[in-house]
Amino acid sequence: MSVINFNIAQWRAWAPGLESVDDWLAWSRQPVELPLSDAAPDVSFLPAMQRRRLSRLARMAFSVGWPLAESHTDLPLVFISRHGETPRTFDILSDLAAEQPLSPTQFSLSVHNAIIGLWSIMRGETSEMTALAAAGDGLEHGMLEAAALLNEGAPAVLLVVTEEQPPEAYSTWIDDVPFPYAIGLLIMPGNDWQLSLNSPADVLSKSRWPHALNLLPMLLGQQTTCQHAWKNRVWTWQRNL
Repeated sequence: MSVINFNIAQWRAWAPGLESVDDWLAWSRQPVELPLSDAAPDVSFLPAMQRRRLSRLARMAFSVGWPLAESHTDLPLVFISRHGETPRTFDILSDLAAEQPLSPTQFSLSVHNAIIGLWSIMRGETSEMTALAAAGDGLEHGMLEAAALLNEGAPAVLLVVTEEQPPEAYSTWIDDVPFPYAIGLLIMPGNDWQLSLNSPADVLSKSRWPHALNLLPMLLGQQTTCQHAWKNRVWTWQRNL
């Protein structure tokens, strides 16, 4: 068993129609899939020329991460997305299939670490940044990365996990994004939270919701523990209120 301890000093979350704490509190009490929506979060804190380059995935990441980073300098970032820029990737593949010329900008912004590159440029941030494309327990792998950065002396780490609704063509293969969402966590040293990893004696049933969304009741103070299972790993989150 391995255990890490930390504090979550602040958090923010966004999904279409869900922005405030009250919105997420209502959703967590009766979680439902959200209707398809083109809604994107407000990133008016960025200059218009910079906003134009951002996909919805990037806007979601910036919308939850930027407010958490405002009062911090030299803030390492751990960005997590299992599927990344699927709409951009699909557009590129469609152009290839149609034998159309490819957009260098589209390609450069489709790679998995493009968002942390944009973040670094727009914030003038030169701290360590990591982009992870883990499987169904990417949130927990991101927490391990954040804990390692804290252990190396970082006073705080920003963790952002976000997923975009994939194009319909991917529906046979991608079934773990019920709707677009982003969650930002400001991680600091402490013992208020604990994350442990065990090999299961009994296999837990797969949750309907992605791990990051399952964490919301704990963030909202509705429960003090939850478990996430992925393959042969069981992650246990504990909050000491």
